Amino acid sequence: MTYTSDEMMTVAAARALRDGAVCFVGIGLPSTAANLARRTHAPDLVLVYESGTIGAKPDRLPLSIGDGVLADTAVSVVGVPEIFNYWLQPGRIDVGFLGAAQLDRFGNINTTVIGGDYRNPGVRLPGAGGAPEIAASCREVVVVVRQTRRAFVERVDFVTSFGFGSGPGEREELGLTGAGPRLVITDLGVLRPDPDTRELVLTALHPGVDLATARERTGWDLKVADDLGRGEPPTDRELAVLRELTR
Repeated sequence: MTYTSDEMMTVAAARALRDGAVCFVGIGLPSTAANLARRTHAPDLVLVYESGTIGAKPDRLPLSIGDGVLADTAVSVVGVPEIFNYWLQPGRIDVGFLGAAQLDRFGNINTTVIGGDYRNPGVRLPGAGGAPEIAASCREVVVVVRQTRRAFVERVDFVTSFGFGSGPGEREELGLTGAGPRLVITDLGVLRPDPDTRELVLTALHPGVDLATARERTGWDLKVADDLGRGEPPTDRELAVLRELTR
């Protein structure tokens, strides 16, 4: 069965989620991947949305965090302050799933402004929502983003959600309790932070993608793992479930 680069990215992101984990989900690609995981290999994945829904099992992709299908299918619905004060900030969320408009080599995310300054930007984006707290406090973070030079920049124009700052030690200096970005999954491959420098390193390419393309679509000198891997293509079942979700 043929598939698109976006489908490959979504499947790879879904595979990164283990069964039984508690996952704080953002709308868009993260929500698609999380719901795909729940319908395939991770039926006990607990989806938490910023609006206060815990254990949501939507039968279609929600249009926003306020979509009624989340509350209708949730195990529990609590107030937004409880989601952040009880669940997120004390470290009760295993995985935070985030998207990005810009991402830099140290996993910092921008979803606020591009170009100019904050008060007079070239483009004003949707903003932070709960992403800064997710990036700060989840036990680990997975970022899902299409890899282009516009998105993969040397330095983000605005740090909405903190990754590793400028390198090792900065999260600890700020008192951030979460481990930060563990994976960055794109339409080309998978990146992980170097354990010493915290710089993102390309560790795997998706099927049919060459290294030159990954370098070309990165706005910095991309580091590549010595044992660069190759991902597995989507299975027919994964594609069928994904297309059922997104049709």
